[in-house]
Amino acid sequence: MTPYRAPVWLPGGHAQTIWPVLRKGAPPPYRRERWDTPDGDFIDIDWLESEQAADAPLVVLFHGLEGSSASHYAGALMRALARRGWAGAVPHFRGCSGEPNRLPRAYHSGDSAEIDWILRRMRSRFPQRTIFAAGVSLGGNALLKWAGEQEGAARDAVQAVAGVCAPLDLTAAGQALQQGLSLLYAKHFLVTLKGSSQAKLARFPGLFDEGRMRAAETLHDFDDAVTAPLHGFRDAADYWRRASSKPWLPGIRLPALVINALNDPFLPRQALPGAKEVSASVTLDYPAGGGHVGFVSGAFPGHLDWLPRRLLAFFDRTV
Repeated sequence: MTPYRAPVWLPGGHAQTIWPVLRKGAPPPYRRERWDTPDGDFIDIDWLESEQAADAPLVVLFHGLEGSSASHYAGALMRALARRGWAGAVPHFRGCSGEPNRLPRAYHSGDSAEIDWILRRMRSRFPQRTIFAAGVSLGGNALLKWAGEQEGAARDAVQAVAGVCAPLDLTAAGQALQQGLSLLYAKHFLVTLKGSSQAKLARFPGLFDEGRMRAAETLHDFDDAVTAPLHGFRDAADYWRRASSKPWLPGIRLPALVINALNDPFLPRQALPGAKEVSASVTLDYPAGGGHVGFVSGAFPGHLDWLPRRLLAFFDRTV
């Protein structure tokens, strides 16, 4: 029995704009907590409020580009955690929780240092708890990159990780998003990216070239004008090369699940790593359908249960 009703493409956090009748369910109740970062900024963590025991496993979910705890995949996973009495947390990347962050910098696909700080603070707070980490799209790339960089030290923070629809090869992903139907996804994200960038320029005049930002028609143009200079990269090509997680997959030394649909418009199937390009700790799962964080299953209008079930089944095997 296939878990997919049909290939469905959903941009992270915007399921309702693509399929208005999708059965997403009520958003889970969250409790928000603010953490000050070591460099004087802040991030907001949304905690799942459920009746879990104090020692129940905790799943930390890193969202995708312009996503949040309200993203469709976050809600689906948190509801699944609540049903089984597990704890959940969704850290927001800087500027993604509904309030601008304090510093000029924002967040990016290769921000593994931020992942490291968050997960190690989680471990410090819950030293005896089983902690799992999952990341979707941009968050998945940053998480997998972190796991590969850390090698065996990643086990000090979490027991297992999972990356969902991560753009493992950012160069291949960027090229794919400059053509055909995939370009529509890029333009979808550019609308919100340009809006947040304009707001940042109002607070930090001259931070980057406003004209180039406004003229950007592809994610390459935007990353070249904004993301790269804002985060210490030479240009978009340098950013994509250094931020990609694919070269780090051989270094992963803890259980890791990599899920990428073969029809994901964000990453062509020829760019997906094979078994010889990852460590023995990595499980590769390439379903035929699902698009970009879609994975809609069941009778019309469909539901989002497949992905939470897949993630939790994988984590169960590592307990």
